Amino acid sequence: MGEVSDEPIDPFAGDPEDPASELSRLDPVEDVDLLEPLSLHEREEVLAELGDLDVFRTLLEPRGYRGLVVDCEGCAEPHFFDWDLLTGNLRQLLNEGRTRVHEPAFAPDPSCYVSWDYARGYADGVCEASEASEA
Repeated sequence: MGEVSDEPIDPFAGDPEDPASELSRLDPVEDVDLLEPLSLHEREEVLAELGDLDVFRTLLEPRGYRGLVVDCEGCAEPHFFDWDLLTGNLRQLLNEGRTRVHEPAFAPDPSCYVSWDYARGYADGVCEASEASEA
């Protein structure tokens, strides 16, 4: 039985005529063996983010939120990430030292996404309200 993956299957995997094969020459870190592994501190940060993301999803998905929006410094555009894509990216970062290239969300509804800071504040508020009601 093969390994289960969070990422979509490459329809051109193994195809000698793969149109994306030319792109690999442009990526200076295409060889995963050349990547430096994450430091212990970086691994701890990624694990903490995975834990936070799980809490955010548990609290926000039932309220209709599909994921998080991140303002991209490179292109100055917001990027919309569904919960599964975020989780998959963080797991890949943890396992391989970098995230995979992914397709942007198609026509996302911005009202269905929140920022990391909003999600953090919401989770903190729920936690404080829960502690106050127990006291």
